[in-house]
Amino acid sequence: MYAGKSEELIRLARRALYAKKKVQVFKPVIDDRYHQTMVVTHMGVQHEAVPVAGVPDLRSKIIKESDMVLIEEVQFFDESIVDLAVELADSGKDVICAGLDQDFRRQPFGPMPKLLAAADEVVKLRAICMKCGAPASHTYRMIDGKPAHWDDPIILIGATEAYEARCRRCYEIRGVPKKKR
Repeated sequence: MYAGKSEELIRLARRALYAKKKVQVFKPVIDDRYHQTMVVTHMGVQHEAVPVAGVPDLRSKIIKESDMVLIEEVQFFDESIVDLAVELADSGKDVICAGLDQDFRRQPFGPMPKLLAAADEVVKLRAICMKCGAPASHTYRMIDGKPAHWDDPIILIGATEAYEARCRRCYEIRGVPKKKR
């Protein structure tokens, strides 16, 4: 959260468009925080995107002539997104996936471990801790102003009202099982 993933995805899409490439941007339909058909940064920068309900829906909307396929919030897709990304890359398309590698519990998020392993290149962006200002790699979730509980649902769509970027020192969570400490 707040590391610039969406901003970087938009930058890469626009750069490819300047180069006269055929570009398609997709986002999960569940991510409707700012707009249903736009990738939107926390600062309000927007780029058109096709909302999709899952990997089969995404696959059906890919145009054969596309040079580049960009997928926002890829952590919300199931693991079949990995096979699709590899298939597209093997067919010569540039594939860019943006997403969180960890959930609010600091556990691997959805298909991300397999996507990271299959990727030709990985760029890990870090935010700034919203508590102390240090570099931050963790997503801190708040419920009624308190740290989330380990057993809370993994997926909760939200922005500044529910999430903050935190460094290791400032990260908190309640109810961590003893085996996870």
